[in-house]
Amino acid sequence: MRVLVDIPESDLKLVDAVAKRRDISRAQFIREAVARSLTPYRHKMNHAAFGLLSELSEDGLAFQERMRAEW
Repeated sequence: MRVLVDIPESDLKLVDAVAKRRDISRAQFIREAVARSLTPYRHKMNHAAFGLLSELSEDGLAFQERMRAEW
């Protein structure tokens, strides 16, 4: 997907210099930088879909057995 962003000229010059040194395109450098900066959030966002179970430190079978033992 294409996205239009404004990047200060001084930062863009540095991006270009680093990308050239690494022998990759500017776009590849930016994709990698975005992916690295989002890494800490991926785990949290993926587990948000599991609601209550996202906070459990025990495995699913142990949780199930503990819950059924209350009956």
